[in-house]
Amino acid sequence: MIKEIKVSTSARSQFIDITEQVSRELSSSGIKEGVCMVYIPHTTAAVTINENADPSVMEDVKNYLDKQVPWSDSAYGHAEGNSAAHIKSSMLGSAAEIIVSGGKLKLGTWQGIYFCEFDGPRSRRVWIKLIQD
Repeated sequence: MIKEIKVSTSARSQFIDITEQVSRELSSSGIKEGVCMVYIPHTTAAVTINENADPSVMEDVKNYLDKQVPWSDSAYGHAEGNSAAHIKSSMLGSAAEIIVSGGKLKLGTWQGIYFCEFDGPRSRRVWIKLIQD
């Protein structure tokens, strides 16, 4: 079964910590051992696992990506004008896998799961697939 989380973004580029929502879906499943796959079914959004203790880390990531892949560039040919969002999504990726043990996500002490918006604001979906050992 696939579970779904709804995410609403409020900016063109935004990182939203979805760790708690993913953990709730895991808890309600009853799965104690296995794998949790988090998948983003959008071509201008992504998922990443990174530090969630200091918000400046994700702001640094956002700023670096904006610097490396600017919104406007004469090299872009995509007619919709959101090539930067597609490139950033490809750089970070559309899926993340997390080990499940003891009914909990096995994330490191400072790790969180982030939904990455690159073409907002929008209403988005996150799909979660829990696989039991």
